[in-house]
Amino acid sequence: MTVAVPTTAALALGDDALVLSHRLGEWAGHAPVLEEEVALANIALDLLGQARVLLSLAGDEDELAYLREERAFRNLQLVEQPNGDFAHTIVRQLYFSTYQHLLYARLATAEGPFAPLAAKAVKEVAYHRDHAEQWTLRLGDGTDVSHERMERAGEALWRFTGEMFRPVEGLDMDAQELEAAWLESVTSVLSRATLTVPEGPRSGAWTAGAGRQGLHTESFGRMLAEMQHLHRSHPGASW
Repeated sequence: MTVAVPTTAALALGDDALVLSHRLGEWAGHAPVLEEEVALANIALDLLGQARVLLSLAGDEDELAYLREERAFRNLQLVEQPNGDFAHTIVRQLYFSTYQHLLYARLATAEGPFAPLAAKAVKEVAYHRDHAEQWTLRLGDGTDVSHERMERAGEALWRFTGEMFRPVEGLDMDAQELEAAWLESVTSVLSRATLTVPEGPRSGAWTAGAGRQGLHTESFGRMLAEMQHLHRSHPGASW
């Protein structure tokens, strides 16, 4: 029996992976050490693989990635945030990979069109989360400078995290349970890293987070132009 694919959910999850993959790819040639250059590239490739599968469930993966306008993307605003310094990238990765790992672990054990992808991807995302966690501990409990940068990044990105737990059509999840598990996990990591858990609001009328509705931050338009430039410049080209 064929299981109908919820297009809205496939686009949301696929866009998350695609956009964050591109952001991490921007570190190529700029990472602080060679080993981290390889690690970030591998995480980016994992996410790109997830994006290809998810977008192909919703339509033509190339057209969806390279020919949609900004308002048609359904990714979280969190994943589109600029890399900033290395601390900023690590906090963004900690917040998102913790959410993605919890979500995929649940989707992998449920019946539905996302179960096969989730069962494979949850193993990749476990590494992504562990990578971010180890760097959070290293930088948070490191020098005064690294600690201060991690504190700044944690506070700056906190307001984008509430969007992860808003309902998505076609995505069967217990949002409250998922959010509670996420808060517990992230709080534990930040505390062990001697970092302050931000106290700002994560949801409500005055917080960020309308990416699922196609409303994006200013930096996303510039990122999208760069990502789509080659395909739009040579439509129909193949090699």
